[in-house]
Amino acid sequence: QVQLVESGGGLVQAGGSLRLSCAASGRTFSSYAMGWFRQAAGKEREFVAVMRWGGGNTYYADSVKGRFTISRDNAKNTVYLQMNSLKPEDTAVYYCAAGNKAWLSSRKYEYDYWGQGTQVTVSS
Repeated sequence: QVQLVESGGGLVQAGGSLRLSCAASGRTFSSYAMGWFRQAAGKEREFVAVMRWGGGNTYYADSVKGRFTISRDNAKNTVYLQMNSLKPEDTAVYYCAAGNKAWLSSRKYEYDYWGQGTQVTVSS
C-alpha cells in the first residue's frame, strides 16, 4: 500500500522559511516523478515543483523558481521542499504526489498517488 505523508507545514512570517517533508512508502519510487502541488482556499490545485527520483532532474513553477528547492534523501525515502523568502500568496495546503508516468509533469492528473496535505500559512 503506497503512502505519502507530508509534514513540516505551519505559520511563518513573510520572508521566512519552511521545509516540507514527504515520507514515501509502499513501493520502490526510483522510476517515479515526485511532485509538490498546492491549493489555496477557493482555488484549484496548482503545480509547484517536481523531480525525478532516479535522475534528480527538477522543474519549478515560475512563481516559486529561485525561492523553493525540491530534493530527496534516498536513505530515508523522503522528498523535501525547501521554501525560502515566503510570501503571503504562498499560503495553501501543500500536497506531495507520485507518478510513474509523470516524468517532470506539472499536470496533476498524471500523478497516481497523493498525500493528505500540510497547511502552510504565511502572514504579512
